[in-house]
Amino acid sequence: MAFLATAEAVPLDLSGYAGDSGAISIQFHGDTVDPYFALQALLLAQQNGLSIAAYSTKWADWLLARQKPDATFDRFCRNGPVWAPCKTADADDSLLALWLKFLRTMPAELKRNPAWRHSEKVSQLALSRLVDPSRGIYLVSPVYQHGLFMDNLEVWSGKPNRAAAENAAHPSLAESIDKTFWDSKTKRFLVSTQPGQEQVKPAFYPDAVAQIYPLLENYPLIPGGAHAWYAQWIKQYRGLWLRQVHTDFAWGLVALVAWKQGDVGSARCWLRTTLPFRHTAHWTVTDEVVVQILNAHHVAPANKKENCT
Repeated sequence: MAFLATAEAVPLDLSGYAGDSGAISIQFHGDTVDPYFALQALLLAQQNGLSIAAYSTKWADWLLARQKPDATFDRFCRNGPVWAPCKTADADDSLLALWLKFLRTMPAELKRNPAWRHSEKVSQLALSRLVDPSRGIYLVSPVYQHGLFMDNLEVWSGKPNRAAAENAAHPSLAESIDKTFWDSKTKRFLVSTQPGQEQVKPAFYPDAVAQIYPLLENYPLIPGGAHAWYAQWIKQYRGLWLRQVHTDFAWGLVALVAWKQGDVGSARCWLRTTLPFRHTAHWTVTDEVVVQILNAHHVAPANKKENCT
């Protein structure tokens, strides 16, 4: 897939999501900031040809000012003009990994900003403390001592973040992820290292989403290769995915994977199905970024004659 050249990068527009202070809410004019979603959205935009310059530094400074002494982050709720911590993060490992990856997209600023460099150092140290030495993977947090498949893929996607888990016993984080999460009986990736997963009724999230996540992160150890894996996934879940927006969220991440796999038709169907829900409670800042990526690459909604079932 040919991305836009840097000189031609289309500016990301987060009007209604990003405030003057630098905060980026999960939803349109929302009252909650979850750093995970803002970081995910900005990184996806930057990786897929959009310019995030209007938001990157302000967001980094906003979040850095709220990093806790142990280097982790909370989620924030707005009370009038004030954003205050209101919940702990869902997962420290993935959030720290995305924060580090985001800081490193701005090497010049990182080099000249002592506060950013300090944050990079303490964040890397905090992430290293989450390594499970027996498996060579990362655990959710000091409190939740289990590993999550999608979290580990997000850690793996930032190359410097892998170092703490890799040693003579576990030389490759990618291989440790495969060994830990691949279930040879069901030919699927397990969502978690928690026991009893076979008794839990599968749901679109996290179960089906977990199967496509390796394609989003360009994980190399996909059985049969990325193209065959995607073809199998979209055949099984396309209709279920496109229906999610009516009761859950739009799941633009899947549309991004579809487009990158050359399945422009499914990306077009996603636009047709979900755009009526844009900026509603079913829409996140990540979905907004995916729409703008597709628009920048001239992907239009499917017409009424196209089969989107």
